[in-house]
Amino acid sequence: MSAVAQSSVAPATRQMADALRMLAIDAVEAAKSGHPGMPLGMAEIAVALWDRHLKHNPRNPAWPDRDRFILSNGHGSMLLYGLLHLTGYDLPIDELKRFRQLHSKTPGHPEVGVTPGVETTTGPLGQGLANGVGMALAEALLAREFNRPGHRIVDHRTYVFVGDGCLMEGISHEAASLAGTLKLDKLVVLYDDNGISIDGHVAQWFADDTPSRFAAYGWHVVREVDGHDVDAVDRALHAARAAGRPTLICCRTVIGQGAPSKAGTHDVHGAPLGAEEIARTRLALNWPHPPFEIPQEVRENFDASARGGAAEADWHERFDAYRKRYPVEAAEFERRVQGKLPALWHDTVRALLRDTDCAAETLATRKASQKAIGALARSLPELLGGSADLTGSNLTDWPNAVDVGAAQGDEGDGGGLRGGNYVHYGVREFGMSAMMNGIALHRGHLPFGGTFLTFSDYSRNALRMAALMKTRSIFVFTHDSIGLGEDGPTHQAVEHAASLRLIPGLDVWRPCDTVETAQAWVSAVERDGPSCLLLSRQNLPFVTRSAEQIGAIARGGYVLRDWPETTPAEPAARVVLIATGSEVALALDAIEPLAAAGIAARVVSMPSTTTFDRQPREWRDAVLPPGVPRVAIEAGVSAFWRQYVGLDGDVVGIDTFGESAPAGALFKHFNLSTQALVDAAHRVVAAHTVRRAGGA
Repeated sequence: MSAVAQSSVAPATRQMADALRMLAIDAVEAAKSGHPGMPLGMAEIAVALWDRHLKHNPRNPAWPDRDRFILSNGHGSMLLYGLLHLTGYDLPIDELKRFRQLHSKTPGHPEVGVTPGVETTTGPLGQGLANGVGMALAEALLAREFNRPGHRIVDHRTYVFVGDGCLMEGISHEAASLAGTLKLDKLVVLYDDNGISIDGHVAQWFADDTPSRFAAYGWHVVREVDGHDVDAVDRALHAARAAGRPTLICCRTVIGQGAPSKAGTHDVHGAPLGAEEIARTRLALNWPHPPFEIPQEVRENFDASARGGAAEADWHERFDAYRKRYPVEAAEFERRVQGKLPALWHDTVRALLRDTDCAAETLATRKASQKAIGALARSLPELLGGSADLTGSNLTDWPNAVDVGAAQGDEGDGGGLRGGNYVHYGVREFGMSAMMNGIALHRGHLPFGGTFLTFSDYSRNALRMAALMKTRSIFVFTHDSIGLGEDGPTHQAVEHAASLRLIPGLDVWRPCDTVETAQAWVSAVERDGPSCLLLSRQNLPFVTRSAEQIGAIARGGYVLRDWPETTPAEPAARVVLIATGSEVALALDAIEPLAAAGIAARVVSMPSTTTFDRQPREWRDAVLPPGVPRVAIEAGVSAFWRQYVGLDGDVVGIDTFGESAPAGALFKHFNLSTQALVDAAHRVVAAHTVRRAGGA
């Protein structure tokens, strides 16, 4: 787009766009790193949306009925930081000057919880779009559930900026396809169609007919919008409001618009312009102001505090009227958007654990999970379940679950969506996980979704993002080991439990029976962060426990069976057996043969190593006493457990891929057995005895 075309824009609007450009240029130059191309190219699009359409209150970024804005092409973060600063958020100019510096509020990519007004962490391309689909889904479901005739307390939109890179990523197909199917009419995506990525002109590797692709998904598509014409973008945004389905606005832009020598080239994508080009740009834009200086008139034009405050005040007035008419619903809405658990939550937990223990059932933990979901759903209407086309295998549904789907005709609030609490995500593991993150970030629902554990690989970056953002998402992974049998090595998770445990901030549970499964669900619901539940396909025996042991499950690791009191204090005659999931039964079966050989075995069940690692040193040492030999057993890679057994301990595990055969045959083939555990215990005890004798 040439300077001539830009001159047709109203002077005040042009100054607003150029202010965003210069803040991005100056911040990237000060940091000596960053991505100026996108902020320069999308400046007019940003002005059209933020000045004329976006409903938000900079003084209260958590206002429930605000519009959500997502910068999926998060490398252009300075565009968002400029918008937040100029519209009135608590993001002073000094923070923009500290762009990309340690502990600033302006990190290299937007991070939720770090910068006021940032709705989600973006950077891995395409996930922001999927987060946006989740947010739009959450809005539509809340509107269906809480709005009443004459009382629209949930009525906001989700806007997403995307670039070519976002739409190349496969997750964009997964998320956009489901959004079209569900007719999420309050989702608007603005596509920065500049034809450039890091490697150059994308036509050589991205020749999709993007508008037709989205039209095929069932989206309303606005084609060939001049992205440097604020009025043209404004008209497209108005059209989106009446579309009745999600909208893609295709904005033709020039990357680096305004930079005379570098606009339209990949050179401007991810590097500072440099002093010489910045000087030329200031002249070209007629911007005589020093770095980081914005004229007061421009600041006043941007400031959304008064407008946003008035919009929120109007909402509160309407919500007060809603509260008078529907006091129960109003209180429930407030509880859920604040993320609080119900007042009688602890009674629910006690009843669940008591009933599960009393039932004493031998079940697959996936089935135990389904029972726990059904019990919790009666007290937690915010539960929003789902599966990536494996409902009957994951057992993520429950008796009173209601499928979410597209509405037939005009069914009231919620647009084109039929309300419910169970989402069929289709074969979209990555999309499901990222959408769940968006649902959790929106607030009002507690999402969980299921697939096979081996397919957590498809979801992995969304799981990492959940941990980074501390979203309250629950990922249910069934068929957790070789116990699934005949489906073979492609479906048998061997390294997955260990790899998930390595993600900082992600809690991983692998329960051994119904009671541990119930506690895993309770801990996941109560946690202010993401959790993974790894569940068996095969039945696992019920384990008897004391009330004290049931309470200790929440610590992640506890003594399930202790040394007999009559055992001599001589450490050489003792061993600690550590197990999770289906292998806990093997450890319990090892107690008797070891005792017959004069070795007292303590069995430690460790359903959540991540939770156990957070316990005080006193607890960890009490469960795993220093100086006592240890053996761990798990149907997975052995290296992970070395940190718990030490150099002198041993691990019974699987360090190859699986095989296709019935589960029993596989456990025997891979020597995952009580006898293997007994043999390992003999070895570590004997070695420990020799070392002690040598030391003496």
